[in-house]
Amino acid sequence: MKFSCEKAILLTAVTTASRAVSPKSAIPALEGILLEAEDTLSCTGYNLETGIRTTVPVEIQSKGRIVLHARLFAEMLRKMPDDIVTIETENLTVNIRCGMSEFNILGIDSNEFPELPTIMPEHMISLPQTTLKNMITQTIFAVSDSDSRPIQTGSLFEVEENDLTIVSVDGFRLALRSEKLSETAAEAFSFVVPGAALSEVEKICADTEQPVSITQSARHIMFQIGQTILISRRLEGQFLAYRQSIPRSNPIHVESETRTLLSSIERVSLIISEKMKSPLRCIFDDGNIRITTKTGIGDASDQCPVSGDGGGLEIGFNNRYLMDALRAAPTERIRLELSSSVSPCIILPAEGEENFLYMVLPVRLKAGD
Repeated sequence: MKFSCEKAILLTAVTTASRAVSPKSAIPALEGILLEAEDTLSCTGYNLETGIRTTVPVEIQSKGRIVLHARLFAEMLRKMPDDIVTIETENLTVNIRCGMSEFNILGIDSNEFPELPTIMPEHMISLPQTTLKNMITQTIFAVSDSDSRPIQTGSLFEVEENDLTIVSVDGFRLALRSEKLSETAAEAFSFVVPGAALSEVEKICADTEQPVSITQSARHIMFQIGQTILISRRLEGQFLAYRQSIPRSNPIHVESETRTLLSSIERVSLIISEKMKSPLRCIFDDGNIRITTKTGIGDASDQCPVSGDGGGLEIGFNNRYLMDALRAAPTERIRLELSSSVSPCIILPAEGEENFLYMVLPVRLKAGD
């Protein structure tokens, strides 16, 4: 195998594929990137759960396949001058040249690299990259990191007619985003994508209207983003029946500027830390929310103006859960719906279509909090 390519182009492809490489594996090939020179160059990383393959145009003198250690290869490329990189293999010896730099390293037999799963399409949808990127960003924070409920370590994708809804839950909060699709699906379907795979999809997607296609098969899901594909194993199991879990007949409705409320919570949270944990005590009055907390190093309080009357409702929240939801909210103004001190807080857009919804469960307050 022999090919030449601009360093920047090759480094971008290697970096993208490396996102799916196992940092440590009993199979040495899984710590590497598979390079395949055919009509173009394909770079593939695979950890047996998620695989990423990206294709770039290169000048190919002779075809072939080889596996190179991902971390070492990427570091070599980063340190090389901005010039044309030439890679040539003879058996398992790999010669890498760029400018005045030259390396000779051992590769791994490409036959030891497992094949990516074959995708037999059952359903497919398409939407702009920027839309999917935003939907993931605004929901992934609520994905569970606990293996006690594996299904909650991913996000639910639900397609009904021309609506796509993404839902994440972790037992303490829920994040929901919905968008219209350009085409109507022939039938409703749903699947759960691991949070780790979605995090990589979010990084690969660009802020562009170029499409990303999502293909569902029996056991896997494939995202095609430009010249890059990401294949992930689907999570199996029964996802939370989220529609029944969201209370909407809440008597208390108040509206606030998103940034203003977030700033108030951030100020009060300055005295909360991993060692000094304490809930926020929020009192919803007529025209404002009083926010206080008390830890071993002192106490803090702030007020945020709102539209509406909370009737003096006193409720406690985990500060981080509230801040995550407010940071993700894609509108300048939000509506908070509440019922009692033991009922969830629902966060919605104050105006327009309800294309996002966040639910945060309360924390029981003690007399000393």
